Amino acid sequence: MDNESIIRVFTLSGLNETMNHRITLFSLTLLCYCVILFVNVSLIMTIILDENLHEPMYILLCSFCINGLYGTAGFYPKFLLDLLSSSHVISYTGCLFQAFVMYSFACSDLSILAVMAYDRYLAICRPLQYHSVMTKKRLSHLVCFSWLTPFCIFSINVLLTSRLKLCSSKIQRLFCVNWMIVKLACSDTNTISNSIFAYVTIGFYVSHGLFIIWSYMYLIKTCVRSKEDRAKFMQTCMPHLISLLISFLITVVIDLMYMRFGSKDLPQSLQNFIAIEFLLVPPVMNPLIYGFKLTKIRNRIVGLVYVSRK
Repeated sequence: MDNESIIRVFTLSGLNETMNHRITLFSLTLLCYCVILFVNVSLIMTIILDENLHEPMYILLCSFCINGLYGTAGFYPKFLLDLLSSSHVISYTGCLFQAFVMYSFACSDLSILAVMAYDRYLAICRPLQYHSVMTKKRLSHLVCFSWLTPFCIFSINVLLTSRLKLCSSKIQRLFCVNWMIVKLACSDTNTISNSIFAYVTIGFYVSHGLFIIWSYMYLIKTCVRSKEDRAKFMQTCMPHLISLLISFLITVVIDLMYMRFGSKDLPQSLQNFIAIEFLLVPPVMNPLIYGFKLTKIRNRIVGLVYVSRK
């Protein structure tokens, strides 16, 4: 029998212990989502409307913010509805789709950060060759790579998960995650292909992380020699490093490690916070960091505010 005929909906139990405060949670969540929409859309529109910002670094930043909107759209609307509802369920298809969005969003972020590191390496270490190497065509290929590769990888991942026979419909999370669905499989032997593919995927994106680390170590080594290069590094590379720390070393890595190896004895509220960190902190902080740190964007925003006051 097809597993879809056995389990048609999943129950999300992450909110069970916090429903006494759901009005407060709804208000704070709605405010947070509005802030995410405002800061990301503002930065995207600033870059699109100002031709002086149509450079590789800013186009990559624009794609970074678009990806942030994509990922948060997969979580916040459904979560807000759950806060207003007495039952927290999601359809089988909807759960697989949400899991796909969550994973592809996180991995696209890492891919974009890797492309940004490559762009900064060219700009600082090979400035004379920068414009001949980072052409519009190559930039478009890199942006497509950073988006389409996670989409293809996690399409296969979700397809493998959809073939599993599941023996439970209860997910101990606020939202659907592929690994949590796999853990509901009736037999461990059925999840071998999922596990193998998961570790291959992890290895692929670990290589992204290693490339970023190598790039910035090389950049730091290069920039130490010149005061001008040090200033350029602090101006354009520090936001990338901060984004990397916020997006992955603090949020995604903690969540992945907890999901696979963490204790179930932690309070549900703490488990929830660990789960939604990467949907809460990076989408708010990244546009603010870039907006204040990158001179061209900061000057453009200040100019718009000054004109609007007049």
